[in-house]
Amino acid sequence: MFTLSAFADEISPDPQTQIDVLQSCGVRHIEFRSILGTNVLALSDLQIQEFKALLDKHGFKLSAIGSPIGKIKIDDPFGPHLEKFQRALHLCQVFNTPNIRIFSYYPPDNFNGDWTPWRNEVVNRLTQGCELAAKAGVRLIHENEHRIYGDDPERVVDLMQTLLPKFGLATIGCAYDPANYVYCGFDPWDGWQKTKEWTIHFHIKDWKKGAQHGSLAGEGEGRIPEVIADAVERGYHGFATLEPHLLGGGPTGGQTGTELFPKAVAAFKSILERTGAKYQ
Repeated sequence: MFTLSAFADEISPDPQTQIDVLQSCGVRHIEFRSILGTNVLALSDLQIQEFKALLDKHGFKLSAIGSPIGKIKIDDPFGPHLEKFQRALHLCQVFNTPNIRIFSYYPPDNFNGDWTPWRNEVVNRLTQGCELAAKAGVRLIHENEHRIYGDDPERVVDLMQTLLPKFGLATIGCAYDPANYVYCGFDPWDGWQKTKEWTIHFHIKDWKKGAQHGSLAGEGEGRIPEVIADAVERGYHGFATLEPHLLGGGPTGGQTGTELFPKAVAAFKSILERTGAKYQ
């Protein structure tokens, strides 16, 4: 069973517009990354309360806190970042969601392409995050984002094989983003085969090599229909979050707009229906 969600800030910065468009598409969950042009972890308590009230009014819930945790250079100070992580843990309680989207850090300046000297620090930081998450009953969902340690399927395998024996899938797992693999020059099908046993979350974004923006699901090179068909066969049960980037994207998010977002939802629903997937 796939539960549809969305990075609603791709629709509009305005939270009411986000909800209006998603309601028209039959999507009832949001992956909370930003509203009003402000990142979720930088919002005031009052802004958080107002957004929570709006969600409750319209019967919406969160699939995850779409945090930027792990999107700093690996040699940047960790203490202030850990404080932001504590805020993310708190927001899980406020919104009654067990999930936080995370990353595995950017390389330092003058990076020569070799992650070996920094691998232990990546693991150390993620371990600290997992320890706090486990105590809070929260699950961390690692995304294979461009330029981070875990943009390579092999390094995602390394992280999962290192962390899971201690913490298990109740504390950390993978978000599979096919477009990010395409953008980074990796085979998305190979990425799926290597990481699917730990995939607990999907980000639905398709891409063509060299493109400046995303494609509708199934029209890019992300092999989304094949991946979803395999996930159905494996009995996948979890979220699939629309993040189309149809008008472009970058390190802090993407744009799709009010007119194109419904088309992105419809394209993915069509794939789900063709593969025999159940969804809500």
